Amino acid sequence: MGRDILDRVAALKASGEPFALATVVRTVSVTAVAKAGAKAGAKAVIRLDGTLSDGWIGGGGGGGCARGAVLKAARDALADGQPRLISVSPGDVLTAQGVSAGQERDGIRFARNMCPSQGTMDVFIEPMIPRPELVVCGTSPVGLALADLAPSFGFDVTGAAPAADIGAFGGSVRLQEGYALSPQGPNRYLVVATQGRGDEAALRAVLSVPATYTASVGSRAKLQALRLALGDTVPPDRLAALFAPAGLDIGAITPEEIALSILAQRVAHRRQGQRLIANV
Repeated sequence: MGRDILDRVAALKASGEPFALATVVRTVSVTAVAKAGAKAGAKAVIRLDGTLSDGWIGGGGGGGCARGAVLKAARDALADGQPRLISVSPGDVLTAQGVSAGQERDGIRFARNMCPSQGTMDVFIEPMIPRPELVVCGTSPVGLALADLAPSFGFDVTGAAPAADIGAFGGSVRLQEGYALSPQGPNRYLVVATQGRGDEAALRAVLSVPATYTASVGSRAKLQALRLALGDTVPPDRLAALFAPAGLDIGAITPEEIALSILAQRVAHRRQGQRLIANV
């Protein structure tokens, strides 16, 4: 892997941006394609929008022999978080193996090589999807239940609360005193669960920073009153993106049930975006 690709992969990981890494793992009977750069070990970075931004997987026309198959596999991998192994081969090779383009067998997806070189190239696609961060503001019963359940859904959890209350969070939760949040934090989910203890301060804090998902626990009447109290001090787009009351309507009553409804809403929000990516 070249230094430039290493630097790009490290930068994307640090930024928290999801991407896929394509690696050529095998080439067979490749002539012109090999000269163009399709050699085992060649790598490329595919961004979340499906573009090949860095690196090289070889083939004529900037990797055109395998580009379409690689990009499609990368979009699928980013949509479901599962790696892919694709084999790009000439039509006669596919026929001899008893497979057709688009078919999968033994964990391998097959695609047809339309280039004059007529070689075979196997490419491994690895999705790099960072764990999302859930910031729970407040130590209400719902907040504590949410912090306990969230790791099972793949979250890194941060518990934010005043110094006098912060000890209520469990030991596996990263602690933050107060509600001031840094502007950085890609793939971040913010939930206000103060429920009567510093509601306005917590809501103002989470609405002041970018986030993938922002929600607040409470009745519609209470949240409307909070919106009015915030007035023009919060960016309109952030206020419009607030899920309030937090959670899907599943008839939840107990703190654990409300926490579950919030996590279910988060899963629906996340998967909807991934379905859009997969259908590009």
